[in-house]
Amino acid sequence: MPQGDRLDWEREGLHWPHRERSRFVTVQSLRWHVQQWPGPHPGAPLALLIHGTGASTHSWRDLAPALQEHFAVLTVDLPGHAFTGTAPGSRQAPPLSLPGMARALSELLRALGLAPELLVGHSAGAAIAVRLCLDGLAHPRLLVGLNAALLPWGGLAGTLFSPVAKLMAFVPLVPRLFARRAQDPAVLDRLLEGTGSTLDATGRALYGQLVGHPAHVAGTLGMMANWDLGTLARDLPRLRTPLDLVVGLRDHTVPPEQAQRVQALLPPSLQARCLPLENLGHLAHEEAPERVAALIEACFAERAPQVPPT
Repeated sequence: MPQGDRLDWEREGLHWPHRERSRFVTVQSLRWHVQQWPGPHPGAPLALLIHGTGASTHSWRDLAPALQEHFAVLTVDLPGHAFTGTAPGSRQAPPLSLPGMARALSELLRALGLAPELLVGHSAGAAIAVRLCLDGLAHPRLLVGLNAALLPWGGLAGTLFSPVAKLMAFVPLVPRLFARRAQDPAVLDRLLEGTGSTLDATGRALYGQLVGHPAHVAGTLGMMANWDLGTLARDLPRLRTPLDLVVGLRDHTVPPEQAQRVQALLPPSLQARCLPLENLGHLAHEEAPERVAALIEACFAERAPQVPPT
């Protein structure tokens, strides 16, 4: 079983979704896997899609092409996930922390010379999108959170989550044992059932490939161990970028009612909206990509109309 700092592109990536859209970019010793789709015309707005914990570019395999009718699209594997490595960080911003990932992503965008006008974040990816805006690292015209994980875990889970994740992340044997266990189809079934979503065979196989690789598991656990949503929640009233929250009502990972709590923390001037999706779970964008794409396109058209040329 591979033990490197990322999956092997010539092995695990041989049949990766949209392999022809992939390239690798190294920025400050961090080797990124990115995928890009051109827009329908020169000057089309750029949409950056940010996946959640434990996922990768594969999560956007159907949504990205669906958005291409209106946007140029950029997707990335986050640090420590799939084919992107993990770079050294600072004490102030560890590489797998929320500020660390936001900073690394902003450095990638600067290196690529890109400035997204739309940020779409799924789950923990939405937290990165919000952090980018709060820290002045990105200036999109609209944020869209798909089943956004923006608030701390409550109750006993919140008390135990970070310490347990830290323990698991820093015991080298744990990712290997988890990956080996996750190769059991029954384990993968339970993981996916816990999202409230129903995926096709391709989606299931791709998640199976990821959770069966120790390096990807280590990146996922490291991200969980360094995640500080308490600070993000306290900072939400400072957000000045319009935000729409798309909520799968069958989500078993992020309680759908959390969106209303986030909405209450945001400045009234943002007029943040909660947009429900019936019969879809945490991976709604993988279950019904055309439906989610149409909603995102409508949000952008209504909330961030194209600026006329001067």
